[in-house]
Formats: sequence, C-alpha cells, structure tokens
Amino acid sequence: MKQSILGKSGLRVYPIGLGTNAVGGHNLYPNLDENAGKDLVRQSIQHGGNFLDTAFIYGEGRSEELIGEVLQEFKRSDVIVATKAAHKKQGNDYVFDNSPSFLTKAVDDALKRLQTDYIDLFYIHFPDESTPKDEAVQALAELKKAGKIRAIGVSNFSLEQLKEANKNGDVDVYQGEYNLLNREAEETIFPYVTEHRISFVPYFPLVSGLLAGKYDKETTFPSGDLRNSQKHFQGETFKENIDKVNKLQPIADNHGADIAHVVLAWYLMRPEIDVVIPGAKRAEQWIANKKAADIQLTDTEKAYISDLFS
Repeated sequence: MKQSILGKSGLRVYPIGLGTNAVGGHNLYPNLDENAGKDLVRQSIQHGGNFLDTAFIYGEGRSEELIGEVLQEFKRSDVIVATKAAHKKQGNDYVFDNSPSFLTKAVDDALKRLQTDYIDLFYIHFPDESTPKDEAVQALAELKKAGKIRAIGVSNFSLEQLKEANKNGDVDVYQGEYNLLNREAEETIFPYVTEHRISFVPYFPLVSGLLAGKYDKETTFPSGDLRNSQKHFQGETFKENIDKVNKLQPIADNHGADIAHVVLAWYLMRPEIDVVIPGAKRAEQWIANKKAADIQLTDTEKAYISDLFS
C-alpha cells in the first residue's frame, strides 16, 4: 500500500487516515453505536488503512477504549495510533492543562485505555494559558526517550506557540484546521512547518460534509445541529459555497470519483500535508475515501481548485 512519512518522525502512514471522534464520542454525537464504531476501525485497518486519530475528549476516553479493544485483533506494529490530551476536569467543566505532570499522567492513562505499551503520536490537544510550551514538549520528549510515545505533536497552537514548543526541534507533527474554505494556515503555519520538517495534519477537511458535495441550496439542518452556527452554512454564504463545490463535479467525473475524493486529493498535493484524517461513522465511508489516495490531479486542475476557493 502507498505510504507517506510524517515529517521527520519516521512514522509511515497510509495517506488516508481515520478521524475517530464518532467512535465512542458520545459527548459529541447522539445515538452512536459502539459496535459500528469498532467495525469502522477494524475495517479501515483490514482495507489497508493504518493511521487512527483519536483523543481523550472523544467520549472522555471511550474512543481510546474502543480502539484499544480493536487493536488486540491486529499486530500492534501494523497500526499507527495518534491521540491527544489537554482537557482536565474542573467541576462540571474542562480546562486546558499543558503542565508536565498532567501530560505525563495523560499519556499513562491513554496507554491503559488503548491497551498498548506505546503511543505512536501524542499531541498536546490545545494550548493552556500558563505553561511554557517548550517545557510541555520537553515532558513529552522525556516520555519519548522512555519509549512511551514515538512522536510529538501539537494541535491548535498559534504560530508563536508552535515556535516556542519547537524550541529544541522536538515537534514532529502539527494539527490544525485547514480546508478549501479556511486557508489561513497557508500564510501563517505552512512556511514554518516546511522549514522545520514538521508534518501538517489538517482537521475539518470536508467542513461537516459541505466540501463533499452532500448538500444543495435547499438543505436545512435540525435544531441544535452544530452546522446551524457555523459561518460557512449561513444564508448567502452557504449558497455561494454550494455553487463552488458543484463546480468540482467535472473534475470528479474526470477521475471517476466523488467530489470529496477530489478535495482530499487536493490537500495531499500540498507538500506540507502527508496524511488527511476525514471522519466517518460507517466503514463504507472510509473505504470510499480511499479513492483519494490514488487521484493524481493535473496542474491545471490543482490551479483551478485553488483559484475557485481563493
């Protein structure tokens, strides 16, 4: 199977990963079927995927537990597992904590839930307001030396926070929002990660299905749906986005693929991006997304897509 190397980490991953916030993420999605979630993870591995992206906050550890159960069915070295932590319970709410003591305990707790003795990639999920970021990453560097993690990541950090975190060159992967409707990272984060051989992993790649060609201008969402509060889904902006997405259909037809696959392929054409992690709730969704790894967009197609969403 085609594989990419995540930055300077040495981790070899299939370019289409699996975002698992719908695997046990009961606090994020209603009425999740845990057996379906486990089957999604299982089938993604059986069909050639080897990169799973999870986090403590996906179900407050439940996603990690379900993934840990499925991992027992496979050779551990065949699967690359990334997880994240920063959320600390304070009363009925969560606060972010990047302190070395918190991160050390978070790694140990995640190892237990995942039923493994090492985590391939561990991210600081969100920055806190007080911990020096180089001290936080130094704690992870110590855990890396101890063999508990193999690579270090940070997520949702500003450029200045990333620079501080990478003071000693220990950051391997950066995860942040990036998609055709939000390309701010091209100006802020991409130049730095390119210079320092840090792999950029984009989240929210299909913007809740908007960039997958799933909706039309008449689509509405039920009360309480998160999309009702997202700017890309508002009024005329939503209709304009639908028009742009529909213009990708000829390119998708040219490659015998869906619009979603063309969008994911466009991300993978960027030298900063080695892997994408679209979410899924059903195994067939991830299997369909695999097509993106084999699409080779022409220079003309790449430029057209870039200009369309500029």
